[in-house]
Amino acid sequence: MSEIKVDTLTQVLSNMLGTTINSADFQTKSLHGGTVGDVQLVTGYVKTTDGGNLPFKIVLKTQKRWERYGDPDSWRREYDFYNSNFGVLFSESFRWPECYHAEMNEEQKETQIWMEYIDGITGLDLTGDMYERAAEELGRFQGKLYADRPALLQNLTNLSQVDYMKNFYLRYRSWNRVYDYIRSDDCEIPKHLCNMLIDIDEQADEIFNRIEKLPIVLCHRDFWVANLFYSDGRTVLLDWDTTGWGYLGEDIASLIADEADMEHMVEYYHRCIPAYYKGFSEYADISHLTDNCVYEMILLLFGYRLVEWFMDAGSGNQLQEPNDERALHIHTLQKIYEMRN
Repeated sequence: MSEIKVDTLTQVLSNMLGTTINSADFQTKSLHGGTVGDVQLVTGYVKTTDGGNLPFKIVLKTQKRWERYGDPDSWRREYDFYNSNFGVLFSESFRWPECYHAEMNEEQKETQIWMEYIDGITGLDLTGDMYERAAEELGRFQGKLYADRPALLQNLTNLSQVDYMKNFYLRYRSWNRVYDYIRSDDCEIPKHLCNMLIDIDEQADEIFNRIEKLPIVLCHRDFWVANLFYSDGRTVLLDWDTTGWGYLGEDIASLIADEADMEHMVEYYHRCIPAYYKGFSEYADISHLTDNCVYEMILLLFGYRLVEWFMDAGSGNQLQEPNDERALHIHTLQKIYEMRN
């Protein structure tokens, strides 16, 4: 857990509260994180110069340097975004958490971002209406940027590349462990689901030819339920470190399939894509597009990943048990199968 400097905290809280802070009593709680990221909720009370006591909640996100495959500068991207004027591109109904202070430790290759704490509905507590609202708001946001092409966006240099999804898929496909498994006699994944993945491999060139005819938009690339908050009627989106150029619909593939509400996946597939296109269409004419490719994107992004997770979950005879991790991944693949069939 990152050590909090009291001087920095009082400066940040002065910025956040709009008043001069004399001192702060605080405590921390780890929200989430891993080997490369540390996110802490900092809460407490501050003493102001006029003798008052004010409660506060603020989030400190510390990111150490690491190298994501094919995207080496992603570790510092959120810092670069917050140090640009990117925030002006949001709307009242779709935004990111406000940043009160961001700093880079060049020597340790580490960023620290002090940001707004978002209190709202997130994860699997999101309702179908909230999914649909998030899809429409994302479409509206991407459509406006696509139509306006703001100079600010064109001048951002640290963005993931448009072929990120393709390279991600090709890397998985070249991994013998998963590629050979779904083609082996020992594979425990039902045959019709293996064939679904094999068919995508055989059609990959043709699929990418279709995808590459779609508009290129600014993609969040981590648009899943844990990063989405519905708060005071607004959609707030966290974690912008994978953001970059991609194809229309990439983020909707993630919204539907990335550890999402499995029991409603098929329903949300049919609800979110029209909502997304509706939002985008407010700013750009896409009436000529008859093939959204979202189903194919779901399989390209999550097909082999689900196979890997299934294999890593170990062995056993519990594939019918709803709480078994292996059964969960099979069930997810089955839901993807049902989207098309």
